[in-house]
Amino acid sequence: MSLVTLHNIRIAFGGPAVLDDISLTIQKGQRICLLGRNGEGKSTLLKIISRELTPDSGEVITAQGITVAYLPQEVPMGLQGSAFELTACGAGKLGESLAAYHRLFQDHSDPAMFQELQHELDTHDGWQIQTRVERVLDQVQVKPDLEFSALSGGLRRRVFLARALVREPDLLLLDEPTNHLDLDSIAWLESFILNSGLTVLFVTHDRRLLKRLSTHIIELERGRAISWPCDYPTFLTRKQAVLDIEEKEWARFDKKLAQEEVWIRRGVKARRARNEGRARALYSMREERRKRRERVGSVSMTISEANRSGVRVLEAKHISFAYQETPIIRDFSFTLMRKDRVGIIGPNGSGKTTLLNLLLGTLTPVKGSIEQGSNVAPLYFDQLREAIDPEKSVWENVAGNQGSTITVNGIARHIISYLQDFLFTSERASTPARNLSGGERHRLMLARLFTQPSNVLIFDEPTNDLDTETLELLEEVIMEYPGTILVVSHDREFLNNVVTSALIFEGEGAVREYVGGYDDWERQLKKPSIPLPPKAAVPQKAAPVPAEASGPRKLTFKERLELEALPALIEKMEQESHILCSQMADPAFFQKTGFVRETTIRIKELEKAVLSAYERWQALESRSGIKS
Repeated sequence: MSLVTLHNIRIAFGGPAVLDDISLTIQKGQRICLLGRNGEGKSTLLKIISRELTPDSGEVITAQGITVAYLPQEVPMGLQGSAFELTACGAGKLGESLAAYHRLFQDHSDPAMFQELQHELDTHDGWQIQTRVERVLDQVQVKPDLEFSALSGGLRRRVFLARALVREPDLLLLDEPTNHLDLDSIAWLESFILNSGLTVLFVTHDRRLLKRLSTHIIELERGRAISWPCDYPTFLTRKQAVLDIEEKEWARFDKKLAQEEVWIRRGVKARRARNEGRARALYSMREERRKRRERVGSVSMTISEANRSGVRVLEAKHISFAYQETPIIRDFSFTLMRKDRVGIIGPNGSGKTTLLNLLLGTLTPVKGSIEQGSNVAPLYFDQLREAIDPEKSVWENVAGNQGSTITVNGIARHIISYLQDFLFTSERASTPARNLSGGERHRLMLARLFTQPSNVLIFDEPTNDLDTETLELLEEVIMEYPGTILVVSHDREFLNNVVTSALIFEGEGAVREYVGGYDDWERQLKKPSIPLPPKAAVPQKAAPVPAEASGPRKLTFKERLELEALPALIEKMEQESHILCSQMADPAFFQKTGFVRETTIRIKELEKAVLSAYERWQALESRSGIKS
């Protein structure tokens, strides 16, 4: 059964058409993933189907009696009321009456209206909506009486998901449904959709969700919609084959066009019948070439690198932090070594961002201490994007006061050339940030940050709103980054591909470290929990044995030999550690379950030995110039 049919949809926003002559049909029971790069019109198409946006031309036909619910990518600002009231409003006019009844039940401000609403709900069986609202809010784990304006971004997202589900729609439209959801909520959403039998059209950057849910793929590219009745891995294979064929056809076409252009420039008279036909064919080829919409190039990212940090990047010793009486982090100790790649995983509101801010030094623990190592140059990807000025252009947000030239890794580049690496055309570079799509704002944030030298990257939900291609490139850049990584993410595939250990929030302020990525942690949960052994504290220098003389003594012959040998020993241990870390950076490494723990323990041993060797070197070096 056809639920929604689109005929010849076209829409433009003052430039080339975003959607150009789009026709498609959504059948009952399909779970369709809408794929395409940022800016290709995925959110626009969802808004057209939900009737929130009217196309310039074309027709949207919805089957009679069909209910469509839509979860937007961005939660609207300025909404007031409780989670119950906003969710109830998703159930239509009777749901709005239920929300008003609920509000008056709380404040008793209008007894007459309260009685009127109660009668309406009694007459039209409105209480079954109340049952649905309570059930759905329980499923998304939001307390009904919480004030919406006081909720975190993740909880607001869940309320809007509940608002869409409470309608019991025939067609559910989801725009980046996993944004701001924690891992438990994402697992629930997957299970709910798989078991509900709902027809779903969704946009997502979450490759795990895409693979599990999609039965069909519609790709938006260069204004066109291409239907692929297959799963995601099959789509990737078929898509590449199509691109290869298209590239060859275009090459032949361009060669033929070039030959015809040479012919016409020779001044061949076009009055003969055969020449007139050839000239007309040339004009048609020119028009076809003009209408061709080239595929935009690939994203290219380079991170500016600072000088290497010390072996120990930071060390947290028995830190605790609480909001009022609620413990967020309790007695947590952790050492971050150079080249570590650590993921931070936990439910929304558990304290992941708080932990980042503690480690960065922007918050102070109520107990314990955090010591930063030497030469640490951190770069923080701000989840809230507060660093982006919405009134300034893309150019101005990246270049600041540097004018038209910026420096990346010591190389001067024109700002337009640099922004093109992030798929911003020269025209788009002049656009105010407020007019960018979610994915474009994300690329702008990356473009801005990567101009700044760093040796420690801190990411807070870096994958939100990125298209799959950009996300995969970001993974490659992070894997090749020679510094240290700390990342908060709900993207399971991203965590598997990037991190080598994970800090897990286990409730009541407990945070523990586990080896490997998301799947490795999940496997360990099915067994008795085996956390990493506590990292050895940095060895303390032994109290010096009092010498007969009051000052420090000079080096013995044996100590001089030891001092000369230490640099080579440190280099050898660091090289072994680098080789092991490179092996662990390969996602395939974690399939060798017998080697994961052994390798991790060896890396930790090497890090401890290198740290001790550096301290010994410094101690001996400080005495090397002493005369007897």
